[in-house]
Amino acid sequence: MTPDEYVEAVLDLVERIPPGRVMSYGAVADALAERSGRASARLVGSIMARYGGAVPWHRVVNSAGRLPPGHEVEARTRLRAEACPLRASGVDMAAAAWSPEQGYDP
Repeated sequence: MTPDEYVEAVLDLVERIPPGRVMSYGAVADALAERSGRASARLVGSIMARYGGAVPWHRVVNSAGRLPPGHEVEARTRLRAEACPLRASGVDMAAAAWSPEQGYDP
């Protein structure tokens, strides 16, 4: 998979995250690792920072549920509107984490 194809794969996966659910940067990387040969949460974070504006970027958080740096207020507002389980520090990962194996077709 080329770097451009990996960017598209990340964005496609983020588009599939259902409203009210989230994935961590690492979970996105892990979900694509087998077919991409890459497994870097940092790379996913960089892709989201650079290209994520056109996808539901607020549904990608760190592994502890902390919201995207610099965009915490907007992300919390969007997640609250989707009825995502939240905590004071961010997302309740035990309740809100999603994986592609769970399926979702909007």
